[in-house]
Amino acid sequence: MRFHWFLPTTGDGNEVRAAIMTTDTGRTSRRPGNVRYLSQVACAAEDAGFEAVLTPVGAGCPDPWIVCAAVAQHTERIKLLVAFRPGFTLPTLLAQQVQAFQEISGGRLMLNVVTGGDPVEQRAYGDFLDHDARYGRTAEFLDVLRRSFTGVPFDHVGAHYRIEGGGLGSPLEQVPPLYFGGSSPAAVQVAAEHVDVALTWGEPPAAVGKKVAVLKAAAAARGRELRVGLRVHVISRDTSAEAWGEADKLLAGMDPARIEAAQARFARFDSTAQRAMTDLHGGDTRDLEISPGLWAGVGLVREGAGTALVGSHEEVATLLRGYAAVGIEEFILSGWPHLEEAYRIGENVLPRLAPALV
Repeated sequence: MRFHWFLPTTGDGNEVRAAIMTTDTGRTSRRPGNVRYLSQVACAAEDAGFEAVLTPVGAGCPDPWIVCAAVAQHTERIKLLVAFRPGFTLPTLLAQQVQAFQEISGGRLMLNVVTGGDPVEQRAYGDFLDHDARYGRTAEFLDVLRRSFTGVPFDHVGAHYRIEGGGLGSPLEQVPPLYFGGSSPAAVQVAAEHVDVALTWGEPPAAVGKKVAVLKAAAAARGRELRVGLRVHVISRDTSAEAWGEADKLLAGMDPARIEAAQARFARFDSTAQRAMTDLHGGDTRDLEISPGLWAGVGLVREGAGTALVGSHEEVATLLRGYAAVGIEEFILSGWPHLEEAYRIGENVLPRLAPALV
């Protein structure tokens, strides 16, 4: 089991915030996501025993490459899981960015491939490909990117890229692992053929186990091994009652107008995974414990990962073991505020899982 944390680049506080700020979900942050604060969060995660920190990417986020390059200068060991959108830059240029980042960070880069699930946002960037075509471009992008790392000049003619004599001038010594999320058949194909770790969101363990089986079987059919990770929030306290009380406080901070606006925005997404998150609660604020210890309240106002593990420290550790039992090998966790919660999870939950940590 490997554990990572999250950098709240759009700001932080004591309420559930959207990962990508928009006009209909944006709120004044008590803690702006500046380099000083984000470096504090990253250092807390480093001290707490997490391996890496994930950054979001999107129209409402500061550029993750620039943010993570800055944060890397204030940390020593923790890795930076930088999210990027294939198709918004050339794979050959991204290979150069990777090379530069590895040099300035001491080889601490990991890459999170985000194909995109909001057609409105994609078009705002100038991208008009439909859902499956975006995944086709992602597959070609990753193929070219890996070839660029070899340092051997190559030519390529594909549906989306044409290259003559491309690639880095020398082999990349520290190739970053590729993380990737998606639940559609097109996404499963990309994961099986091109990435190192496939990510899924926090559905009930049985549903997650089925996804793990599909992903690993698809990779095995191509002669590859694939790790699977879970992106989920955590509300962990000394007692179960305290944890559920905190969930109630977070829910109380979501006014109906904010929930309605967020759900209207999520409805336009063509992401299979986002649709699954929305279906867990249907916009209803009642009966949000959809599985023992799994709370869907986060997804009322936050896109992407929309569930949280809730309970005492021992209960949360048990829930994490349950996901490991169905094939999850890596966890990307988060909680509000991210600074304090990094220490809380690192001091109270991770030690209970120490024998299983890589």
